[in-house]
Amino acid sequence: MRDLTIGVIGAGSTYSPELIDGFLKRQDQLSVKRFVLMDIDQTKLDIVGGLVERIALTFDKKVEVIKTLNMEEAVDGADYVVTQFRVGRLPARARDEKIPLKYDLIGQETTGPGGFAKAMRTIPEILKIARAMEKYSPKSWLINFTNPSGIVTEAVSKYSDVNVIGLCNQPITTHNYIAEELGVASEDLYMDYFGLNHLGWIKRLLLNGEDISAEAFDKIINSPRLDHILGYHFTKDFLKALGLLPTGYLQYYYHTEESLAKLKSQPQCRAEVVMKIEEDILKLYQDPSLNKKPKMLEKRGGAWYSDAAVAVMSAIENDKQELHIVNVPNTGAIEGLPKDSIIEVPAVVGKSGAAPLVVGEVPLGITGLLQHVNAYENLTVKAGAEGCKATALVALCSHPFIKSTDVAKRLLDELISANQPYIQLR
Repeated sequence: MRDLTIGVIGAGSTYSPELIDGFLKRQDQLSVKRFVLMDIDQTKLDIVGGLVERIALTFDKKVEVIKTLNMEEAVDGADYVVTQFRVGRLPARARDEKIPLKYDLIGQETTGPGGFAKAMRTIPEILKIARAMEKYSPKSWLINFTNPSGIVTEAVSKYSDVNVIGLCNQPITTHNYIAEELGVASEDLYMDYFGLNHLGWIKRLLLNGEDISAEAFDKIINSPRLDHILGYHFTKDFLKALGLLPTGYLQYYYHTEESLAKLKSQPQCRAEVVMKIEEDILKLYQDPSLNKKPKMLEKRGGAWYSDAAVAVMSAIENDKQELHIVNVPNTGAIEGLPKDSIIEVPAVVGKSGAAPLVVGEVPLGITGLLQHVNAYENLTVKAGAEGCKATALVALCSHPFIKSTDVAKRLLDELISANQPYIQLR
């Protein structure tokens, strides 16, 4: 095994110990000689980086940990660069969640207008990282966890020459919850999954190659833990009629009014809840005796983050030709979507990257929604990468939640104003 340098952009994130734990568990597959941790927040970098340093001491061989405020240093000579940053940090997320509610629209950090604002802040920054990688580590891989993952990955794919794969923990979380519900080993269960990031459906379930969809779907649909398994308590009649299992973020499309009412009734938005959780986690991280990821981190979300990220890096590094659900260019895998759109599907991952499995024609019941959201994502990437306000307006108007161009114009102006200096459009 060659010795690897891993660059982490946004290393002050409380998720970083989870990521490092993934490498710790896979020392037989990946030999890390250096972690280069980069963040713009010196305080968080010192706290989280301190815990990473203590975890690194538990590796079988010496691992160097470098902490830096310089992005170029983090990508220079890196074999893999992991991006997990949040432009504007949690206060910006809070605005993403709150501003749309004023317009009676879903306020959520990755879906709808909130996700649009996050994308518009993030795309210029991810492209700066891509430019640095083209210069300092042109053969490296960018493993993107920054949300909205599909849109951010598409920006890199379309506007740079960087090797990039996008990831989200939702598919692996859903897969593991389903295996748990069915009482089977997760490695024996294949989830025939397709869609876009945070817009995914499960078409079939196979156990050791045998199609068990009929009985498995029935058990899941009738389970009292349905909301835990899929992320929302979708109505049974609709699930049976659809013939597919939607994943949690589809609640915002299939139960828009109910989801909006719930969001508006909450005393705090999720970002405000997370701020308190992060405060507690960072206090815990400062314990000099702590040298592993703490149980409290599970409250932050992001279950199986390390498994998703590090397993994909291992598949590339060791040319495993393994199946992973990732965000990659369509290349014709899903009929009816542009070939350069980023989709979320099982793909065979090896040293040359990720080759998506063919999905083919999608069921008519979801074709319209899939194409609708895909068009919005394509336009958002173009607007963010090119800094065009007119394209940004068309992108926002193209989202299924938007029913009025007048509302979209007012909303866009407020999102731009609230996100200075991060969103600057011509």
